[in-house]
Amino acid sequence: MQAARDGKRSVTIIHSNSIEDKESRIETVVSYGEGNGKAIPEYTEYAHVIHRIRELLNGKYGTPFQLYVSEDNGRDDFWELLEEDVQGGCEEVEYVARVYDLIESRAFCYRVEPDQAESGYRVYPSLRNNVFAYPAQGVALARVPAFREHGIYCDDFVFAESDGALRRFLAYMQRRRQDRDSSRVTVFSDTRHGIDQSQEPLTRKIERDEVMMDEALKTDIFRSIDEFFAEDRRFFREFHIPYKRGILLYGKPGNGKTTLVKAIAGSVRAPAAYWQITEHTSSGSIQEVFESAVKMAPMVLIIEDIDSMPEQVRSYFLNTLDGATSKEGIFLIGTTNYPEKIDPALMNRAGRFDRAYEIALPDAAQRARYLRQRGLAEMLGEEAVTDAAKLTESFTLAQLNELYVSAALQWHYEREVRLEALVRGMKGDLAKGRTNAWMKEPSDGRVGFIGA
Repeated sequence: MQAARDGKRSVTIIHSNSIEDKESRIETVVSYGEGNGKAIPEYTEYAHVIHRIRELLNGKYGTPFQLYVSEDNGRDDFWELLEEDVQGGCEEVEYVARVYDLIESRAFCYRVEPDQAESGYRVYPSLRNNVFAYPAQGVALARVPAFREHGIYCDDFVFAESDGALRRFLAYMQRRRQDRDSSRVTVFSDTRHGIDQSQEPLTRKIERDEVMMDEALKTDIFRSIDEFFAEDRRFFREFHIPYKRGILLYGKPGNGKTTLVKAIAGSVRAPAAYWQITEHTSSGSIQEVFESAVKMAPMVLIIEDIDSMPEQVRSYFLNTLDGATSKEGIFLIGTTNYPEKIDPALMNRAGRFDRAYEIALPDAAQRARYLRQRGLAEMLGEEAVTDAAKLTESFTLAQLNELYVSAALQWHYEREVRLEALVRGMKGDLAKGRTNAWMKEPSDGRVGFIGA
């Protein structure tokens, strides 16, 4: 058995009963039970650990357990779910035994919960150096320390009562992963040492009504989304359309691209993933992200600031998008603040990004609607909303939000709002930002949110 590149052993499943029958008749070259392993110290230690774990499982549950090995290169989702179950005290999991007595078998971490009263340090059995079982599924998992020349690594082992039990367990864990992913966002980050994958909860669901943009454009985008994630997929079968889709959102920063993406991710019953491209993005990380995305499909894959894709891997990225199955079941969303930096091959070829949508500056009606939604009318009255919408031509949604915050602070402390002065001050700061003239005018020394 070979260890995976990160030191963890991964595992394969035999699906054919005929193969299982044949295996029972195959001779063993080296048998631990006969003591032949004594000539190979590493094998003796390895076999002794496996033998003891199987003895414990067989004695505890009254049935023989077999050892399985995964060939998914360490991307087995059930280990993540096991860790969550152990940390959360899930009743489906039993703590069977520790492996070595003088190696740590307890762990702790700080967890932030949506209900802050429940946040704090948790202490629980570690995955490393312990054996856990899902008795109802007939499966046990063990992460066993392995002592090697350059340190202590871990090998992952999967035990099951039968091939059928293991298949049912994997299907069960896959369903749990899909249900969990519907309320969380998977984040892929390219780092110097490869892909860092994490799960982030959806802190606040953004409703579609909160998305401020041209209504016809908004309808077009959400109609495409809804058809893609319809359960029957009849649209794609009826019109013989490949089951994959890609859209590119472009426009100035602060115009609502991220809000739109969050509304999409939070309104579909499907996993969503963000891919954070960095200078460390490589052909290997591109392949790994798409392989993970296909396993989560049907799903939404969001690539923000796609213009930051390193030049040396753009051809590989385009070839990946062109692959026959690389995007099967993936709704791909790319965003950029700088469309002029985008490779024309991305925008002008269906199958990569099928449509490119400009998220433009809000017009007066959209500005008024946004400020009304934020609560300006409740604070200052409807007339103030109308005036603010007229004064804020060329403002982005982010700038409108800052105007509301500044007005709220001024109202909170002074019980009046000098709206024109606030807008004038913000426009002055924007002009300085465009001309890089921050220090060319005398300062009155004021610092903070409130303008006069």
